[in-house]
Amino acid sequence: MISDTLPVLRKQIAGCLSKDRFRFSRSLQSIERRLAHNKPVDRDLARLVSALEQSQAMVQARRLSLPQWEYPDTLPVASRVNDIVDAIRHNQVVIIAGETGSGKTTQIPKMCLQAGLGLTGYIGHTQPRRLAARTVAQRIAEELNTQVGDKVGYKIRFQDQVSETSHIKLMTDGMLLAEVAQDRFLNHYDAIIIDEAHERTLNIDFLLGFLKQLLPSRPDLKVIITSATIDHWRFSRYFQDAPVIEVSGRTYPVEVRYRPLGDDSGGDETAVSDEESAIENGILHVLEEIHSLERSHANPSRPQDVLVFLAGERDIRQVAERLRRQGPAHTEILPLYSRLSNAEQNRVFQPHHGRRVVLSTNVAETSITVPNIGYVIDTGVARISRYSYRTKVQRLPIEPVSRASANQRAGRCGRVAEGICFRLYSEDDFLNRPEYTEPEILRTNLASVILQMQGLKLGEVSRFPFVDPPDQRLVNDGYRLLEELGAVDRKRTITALGYDLLKFPVDPRIARMLVAAQEHGCLQEMVIIASGLSVQEPWQRPHDRQGAADEALKRFQHQESDFLTFVNLWHQCGQQKSDLTNNRYRRWLVDNFLSYLRIREWQDVYRQLKQVVHQLGWRENTEPARYEEVHCAILSGLLSHVAVRDDKKGYLAARNRSLSVFPGSALNPKKPKWIVAAGIVETHKVFGRTVARIEPEWVEQVGKAQLKKTYFEPHWEKKPACTIAYEQTSLFGLIINPRKRVNYSNIDPGRCRELFIQHALVMHEYDTRAPFFQHNQQLIAELEYLEQKSRRRDILIDDLTLYSLFDAIIPQQVVNGQSFESWRKKAERDDPEILFLQRQQLISTDTDTIDMAAYPDQVKVDGGRINIDYQFEPGKHQDGLNIVVPVTLINQVDEEKLEWLVPGLEREKCIALIKSLPKALRKNFVPAPDFADAFLTTGPNRHRSLKLQLAQYLRDKKRVDVTEQSFDEAALPLHLLANLKVLDRNGKVLKEGRDIRQVKLALQGEFKQSLQQLTQDSLSEEVFDSWAFDAIPEVYEKKQAGAVVRAYPALTDQGNGVALQLFDTPFAAQQAMEQGLLRLCILALPQQVRYLKKQHGLAEAAAIKFAPFGDRKALSDGVVDMAFYRAFVAGQPAVRTEQAFQARLQSGRSRLTQAAADVEDLITRILEGHHRVKNLVAQDKSPAKKATRADINKQLERLFPTDWLHIIPYTALLNYPRYLEAIELRWQRLQG
Repeated sequence: MISDTLPVLRKQIAGCLSKDRFRFSRSLQSIERRLAHNKPVDRDLARLVSALEQSQAMVQARRLSLPQWEYPDTLPVASRVNDIVDAIRHNQVVIIAGETGSGKTTQIPKMCLQAGLGLTGYIGHTQPRRLAARTVAQRIAEELNTQVGDKVGYKIRFQDQVSETSHIKLMTDGMLLAEVAQDRFLNHYDAIIIDEAHERTLNIDFLLGFLKQLLPSRPDLKVIITSATIDHWRFSRYFQDAPVIEVSGRTYPVEVRYRPLGDDSGGDETAVSDEESAIENGILHVLEEIHSLERSHANPSRPQDVLVFLAGERDIRQVAERLRRQGPAHTEILPLYSRLSNAEQNRVFQPHHGRRVVLSTNVAETSITVPNIGYVIDTGVARISRYSYRTKVQRLPIEPVSRASANQRAGRCGRVAEGICFRLYSEDDFLNRPEYTEPEILRTNLASVILQMQGLKLGEVSRFPFVDPPDQRLVNDGYRLLEELGAVDRKRTITALGYDLLKFPVDPRIARMLVAAQEHGCLQEMVIIASGLSVQEPWQRPHDRQGAADEALKRFQHQESDFLTFVNLWHQCGQQKSDLTNNRYRRWLVDNFLSYLRIREWQDVYRQLKQVVHQLGWRENTEPARYEEVHCAILSGLLSHVAVRDDKKGYLAARNRSLSVFPGSALNPKKPKWIVAAGIVETHKVFGRTVARIEPEWVEQVGKAQLKKTYFEPHWEKKPACTIAYEQTSLFGLIINPRKRVNYSNIDPGRCRELFIQHALVMHEYDTRAPFFQHNQQLIAELEYLEQKSRRRDILIDDLTLYSLFDAIIPQQVVNGQSFESWRKKAERDDPEILFLQRQQLISTDTDTIDMAAYPDQVKVDGGRINIDYQFEPGKHQDGLNIVVPVTLINQVDEEKLEWLVPGLEREKCIALIKSLPKALRKNFVPAPDFADAFLTTGPNRHRSLKLQLAQYLRDKKRVDVTEQSFDEAALPLHLLANLKVLDRNGKVLKEGRDIRQVKLALQGEFKQSLQQLTQDSLSEEVFDSWAFDAIPEVYEKKQAGAVVRAYPALTDQGNGVALQLFDTPFAAQQAMEQGLLRLCILALPQQVRYLKKQHGLAEAAAIKFAPFGDRKALSDGVVDMAFYRAFVAGQPAVRTEQAFQARLQSGRSRLTQAAADVEDLITRILEGHHRVKNLVAQDKSPAKKATRADINKQLERLFPTDWLHIIPYTALLNYPRYLEAIELRWQRLQG
């Protein structure tokens, strides 16, 4: 019956392959459920039985193909085979502790086979490094007489040498972790060997914690943990007191000798100036000591080779160069570090002659056993990777190694014979060092582990059973990085993006770049870059050909991006590979200092990433992506690696980190403003490696979720009608954009509403044609002007009260002009005057006491009115009345009328004038207001000077000598003196001041020029020699600035003719008109002019006496001009029409002869009188008359200026004979 068959099948499942057991158990349960519900199960049962039989057959085949094993007697572990096998059979977890060289790594897998494991699943054997996984697999395969890939295989990154027939599977611990994602319960394995557990790498600690959680679910799974004898009981306690089997490692004793670098036992007196030189000298001294030791105490069984432990590659290169120069002869110097190619690493295993000195990093401490070592030189330091959660920098400081590591190093020289370990530090130093090396989980970034745990749903990191729980600060830092990448949310839950990142077998940062590349359309380039960043750099730099290697690299370098150097190199390699044969291609790689194995590894990663990309259904771009697209994708994974050039010629990165561009970068000489680095590593300096130029705008675009934004200086701007603020964006403390204009409306609506009401509605900083706005603005302007006029500040309500009026009306959602208009239009449908303010709402005090007529808006000038601008700004220049006039009207401003200001200020000014009197006078007029009031009641004439009338009133009132000059206007407040502001035709201020007369005098030149410009269209500028123009009006009028500009036209003498010109006063026009008319008459009667010049009656004596003033021609010209003036101009009305001019010519001809005679007689008498005076004064040289003589000479100079005949009017010359006679009489009466 079927019910009887099922228990038998259940028992048979235990004999199947371990990978099938869970599946078979589920199938059997399904059959039992169907059977319980009376459903048919025949077909399912047949399939299960068939699958069981196939799985059992495979187990049987694996049993029959088991290789034969044996244990070399030379290995210490061979003596404990039975104990170890028995412990494995009876315990789920076994701890095997053995020193280096005990054989545990190669023999324990065979013991697992002997214990019956490896039949239903693999014996998984993890190694911390790929090199160790490969070499251990090769060694075990040799001992089992099989090929790698058959009974023994290995699986490392991109190399899978495991088959269905394999029993033992070597792999890196990282590879086993990667398999957990697909094989959560490790069903493919019978046993897991965690080798070198004492190294406590991140992966080892993660695996130990995972296995501890898994073991209850897999009771059939065996776990063997191998460790050096370093705190192995800790692992036992961790796995509930699992049994510990200790295996002796060294078969020969090792002597430890301490040679501190300060102890110069070799006698070299050369001063060591720095630590590097000290280490090199110390190594040289020890090599000399070894050489001396072998000569004096030869031990044929001890190998000659020396293993030197140094901190890093740089130290290895420097020491190698020094040893080649100064080291012992016939000595082979070999470097050994993880970045070397496989061929170079394998050289240490090859046979040789003579002594070999191997210079190694800590890779030879446990991972690689270098053969034939008789001596170890331990510098006592190593580069220990440490992650700083504060600076977010992966540091590689050189630190002293722990005592456990030092003992591991010493053990490397006692494997085949007695060895000697020389420690280049003191024994006290050794004893004071920490016992164990700090686990990696306590000194590294945990982002990758956390993401894997999240993906595997292993719970919180803080609850995961780590051997040494990491510092919570490191856990938090790991979550922060994942949050930066978008892999987890703020609740620390993995996101859809996080699951996408898990699909890529690379660092989360690089995976994030790939996801972003799909969005930015640069997937083709990013797969190349991502795979390149995930492997060791393919370019090599041999220490003896560094210059050539650098030159070769330049051929591939992109000048702005080290990331694109990967793309250039990839395409070059692809092109060369397609064009060349395989051998020539390899030769090309060698010539260009490129590693074939690293290139191949790069290609393997590329293929794997491309496979994931295709599985996700992403499409690569067919056209080359733009620089910006590629680097925006890169930025998505490296936001915290952005840096900006600082003033110290370095860079400031996020979180206030200082760094320098790595010297090998193409960007090192150029130093662009902004860069992004693939990695920030601290060695002797902090370097950004693999860098590229970027723009800060890209950082803002990519990192907008991580940007911290701060806003400052929110302010209202009228044009956009909204509140504008400045935004400062920073990324992890690094300022990306220090000052960016942004609309503040959605950032702080409450503040924006306040600023909108204050500026747009209260201060009217808003452009709108809405009726309410014009109404309110006009109403407020009227009240403000009333305050200016009355010089009060208590009429209009203050801004705070006005704000409260609008605040009660405006809803909360109104924050800018747009939202306001939207609300207003809806609100005004229900109440059109909802925003109209009333006058009573805006008035804070009673205004009935203000007499508006006392503060007129205009002042009268000749011909009209000019507006008055009232300003109430005490202490400022514009305070008081401002009379703004164009320059053409200044002569129509009456300064005496302006003294009165306006009626509202008359009383205040009178009081101030009285108070400005000197104290001796002022005391007579107390109290001043009473006298001011009394004066104003007398009805003074406001067209005459206020000061003049007030002085006269006060003088009459108190009989004291008060004059206009007694008042001190300088003591008056500015608002009691009118300010005259004169503008040119363009509105520019020419001059302003409160001394009206002075302003007018200073601008007479500008006035005339402006007057000419104002009337240039009305008057011709042509010069006439006859009356060829229209009648000349007495006055010319033109409207300007609310008043009539009056000008007075007249003919002006131009010498060869006359011209029409405007004058500001009738008197000036009359003076010019007389001279112009004179010139026109002379030009009209040339015959009469010639006659007078020839026939004048002046005697020759008169001409001689005129000599001091000019020649005979000047005398005759003067006589003619004066005769014509007497005949045609003097005492006669102005001529303004051509008809009147012709009549004047006719009437003047008859008077011309007599006028000439009168002029000749007058000039004769003047010249004779002048001659007599000059002679009298010149003849008497008495010193007593010196002062009188000087005074007379000055009088004569004033009476007879140059060209006096033409410029002194005839009426004035009539008095000259009398003046000269008086001077003569004064001289004669003067007593010596």
